[in-house]
Amino acid sequence: MDFGGFSMMGLFRAEAEQQLSVLSEGLLALDQNPSSAKHLEMLMRAAHSIKGAARLVGVDAVVKLAHCMEDHFVAAQQGKIVNGPEHTDVLLKGVDMISRIAALDEAADAWIEQHRAEYDAVLVALTEMPNSPVAPERAIPASGTSDKSVSENPPKPVAIDPSMLALFRTEVEQQAAILTEGLLGLEQDPASAKHLESLMRAAHSIKGAARLVGLQAVVQVAHRMEDGFVAAQQGKIALKAEYVDVLLKGVDMITSIAALDGNTDAGVEPPPPAYDALLFGLDALLQGGEVAKVQVTAPSVAQTPAAPVPVPASTKEAEIAKDRVLRVSADQLNRLMGLAGEAMVEARWLRPHAESMLRLKRRQVEMVKILDDLREALESGRRRDQMLEQVRAAQRKIADSREFLAQRMAELESFDNRLNNLSWRLRREVISSRMRPFADGVHGFSRMVRDVARSLGKEVQLDIGGQETLVDRDILDKIEAPLNHLLRNAVDHGIESPDARVKAGKPAKGTLRLFAYHQAGMLSIVLEDDGQGVSLERLRKKVCERGLVSPEMAASLSEQELLEFLFLPGFSTRDSVSEISGRGVGLDVVHDTVQKMRGTVRITSQPGKGTRFHMQLPLTLSVIPALLVEIANEPYALPLARIDRILRVETASIESIEGCQFVGFDNHRIGLVSAAQVLGMQGVPEAGDAFSVVVLGDRDERYGLAVERFLGERDLVVHVLPPRLGKVTNIAAAALMEDGSPVLILDVDDMVHSIRKIAAEGQLSRIAGDNDAVQSDGRSKRILVVDDSITVREVERTLLESIGYQVDVAVDGMDGWNAAREGHYDLVISDIDMPRMDGIELVRMLKQDPHLQRTPVVIVSYKDREEDRRRGLNAGADYYLTKGSFHDDTLRQAVHDLIGESV
Repeated sequence: MDFGGFSMMGLFRAEAEQQLSVLSEGLLALDQNPSSAKHLEMLMRAAHSIKGAARLVGVDAVVKLAHCMEDHFVAAQQGKIVNGPEHTDVLLKGVDMISRIAALDEAADAWIEQHRAEYDAVLVALTEMPNSPVAPERAIPASGTSDKSVSENPPKPVAIDPSMLALFRTEVEQQAAILTEGLLGLEQDPASAKHLESLMRAAHSIKGAARLVGLQAVVQVAHRMEDGFVAAQQGKIALKAEYVDVLLKGVDMITSIAALDGNTDAGVEPPPPAYDALLFGLDALLQGGEVAKVQVTAPSVAQTPAAPVPVPASTKEAEIAKDRVLRVSADQLNRLMGLAGEAMVEARWLRPHAESMLRLKRRQVEMVKILDDLREALESGRRRDQMLEQVRAAQRKIADSREFLAQRMAELESFDNRLNNLSWRLRREVISSRMRPFADGVHGFSRMVRDVARSLGKEVQLDIGGQETLVDRDILDKIEAPLNHLLRNAVDHGIESPDARVKAGKPAKGTLRLFAYHQAGMLSIVLEDDGQGVSLERLRKKVCERGLVSPEMAASLSEQELLEFLFLPGFSTRDSVSEISGRGVGLDVVHDTVQKMRGTVRITSQPGKGTRFHMQLPLTLSVIPALLVEIANEPYALPLARIDRILRVETASIESIEGCQFVGFDNHRIGLVSAAQVLGMQGVPEAGDAFSVVVLGDRDERYGLAVERFLGERDLVVHVLPPRLGKVTNIAAAALMEDGSPVLILDVDDMVHSIRKIAAEGQLSRIAGDNDAVQSDGRSKRILVVDDSITVREVERTLLESIGYQVDVAVDGMDGWNAAREGHYDLVISDIDMPRMDGIELVRMLKQDPHLQRTPVVIVSYKDREEDRRRGLNAGADYYLTKGSFHDDTLRQAVHDLIGESV
């Protein structure tokens, strides 16, 4: 067959694509209104146009198909036949066959010979269709009987063209999502014409696609579902919840069959017995009778497993294919192509620029030669006018070179600006191509929530907001499992039974709200329910039963501190393992997953009103906004998402408590630690009037990381460290700076763990700046010892004077208060139990006095209980020691930490 020139075939493909679209849309519209003269005229003209174009380029196979279709539309226009669903199915097959032939790059004859049986079947169906009577409606069996076509004529195994099966899977994936979403919407509004219309079209599309690839099992299910939607449109039946259950099982069955690999000799086996039960349920639905619960099991190539399969099982090949595929819209691709074209144009500028620099080099050579000639002239004693001429020539060359160089520098600066702008636009476009709407990752959750709720006898509705919020595809994939767990947990643990909700004055139906939004350069995902909330007393009891804290400490824990226990591995408030909400696996899975994505998760709860989970995640995992800091003269990066805030801390405001240094901020004490020490480097930030501090947040713990200086914010492209290095302590990844130099990205979780370890071992380096300065006048530092025991007073006085301090004593709290106000002391050491005024009250009054509040205080007491220690520190004491400390260097070290050496 002569196809003619390539340009003619290109025109034919464009014509066929346009007219086939008209045919597809017109046929679906004609299905709703078979006698529509407008649609019949449009369809006839489209078929006629395709026939003419195919004849022009010599594609006889398409000519025959289009001619048969045109004859059918003419017969329908003349009233000889009435177009029915069976006719539409055959005509859509013809449309698909023409589309496949038009898309060929090689001669159609060879392809037709390879697919002769399939082509002839379509052609015969089209040829005989105009003369056949309209197919009668399929009879619906009475309730309690089975459809004989199911048991007597089960679908036979078929071998399927792999390429066609792949297209069919794509079609089913799209239409099944529409069916699921529509059915869930229909359950809320059974008479919704909008939902019924979209459901009918989706079922019809699946039926046509299944018939084209020869999957008769899917054809039968989709056909019955379509009939059900049509019956609901006509008001013959009402799709109540039980019917929606059966229709959703139909969607599951279609999805399961579509997931099978038909690329085998045996093809797809007949469906399992559950398939017959499904068809029976669909038939009972059509009649408006009672439907039994249908258990859908997935068919397979070799055998049929018994486990429910709501979605296609993933294979290794599918996973690999998924990693290779990235959805990019046509507009995004066009923009990327445009930017790539701009990059090529800009790259071409470099060659002429390099050539112009070579010209400058030649001018410099000429100028050097002139200067050499001038030097020779001076040495040979040539005439003055000759030398002046050579000097003028050199000056002209220098001026030309200066002007030429200025022009080239301006051009280079302009090129740098253009290139930076282009690079920024290109990177932004590449990142946006990785983005997908939030709806893509959550479309299956509504169905899951409904099914779980019904299995528990509850009524729950899931509202999803921010569906158009763009999310990085990697984050969307990784967040699916945590969200699944949280939703199941909310339905199982959070939402009460309908009776309990009504008794509590709530609607019988519970509500879950899942929404996503962008805020402050981060992605926020929030899940909240209107259930019973978390019982803090039950949680407190579980914490004690697990031996995590003592009952005394549990009683003092705040609400937020208690809720944090829910994120511990394996922690659960349930006494029995549940299959619904994680088989006893705690929320640690959620916390760990979010943390691996450099994000955070918070939980809040109001008893009787509900629970709220708030996840904050980076917008993308490939590029992170970071703060660059200098540590030991080297740049390091900290992800902005993990930084609580940055501070400039005045040296004079640093406090010391029990050997650790703190800074007060927002009514909290933030522990200070040198970043250089945490990373195992030498030295601490240089002492000065102020320090640069990065506050790292770890749930309720916050630490101040002292660095040398802030270098600014950057968006860094993350480069994963080579696997052979293993896990590098305190380092998460690497990136490149603008000049190409590498920079390490710090692992905040590792840093916090390292800080805890150093602090527990008592090895924190001191940051210069608190009360360790030597007295400017050279005198010894004075200490006031307050104790009602003469023995203790003398022991402490003797000990302190032996190491060079001046010591005064007071016999009780009131005496000590008066002495502190009258004298100037660098340190106060006090007992607790004393007459007239105890030590706690003395410390409180010292810290409230504006002239004395900066004077450090050490409490030395016989009481060594934790609650006594806490009382002393809460009152404002800087150290709390027991009187057994006299026998070692603890007191000496505490004094040295607070006020330094004696002189």
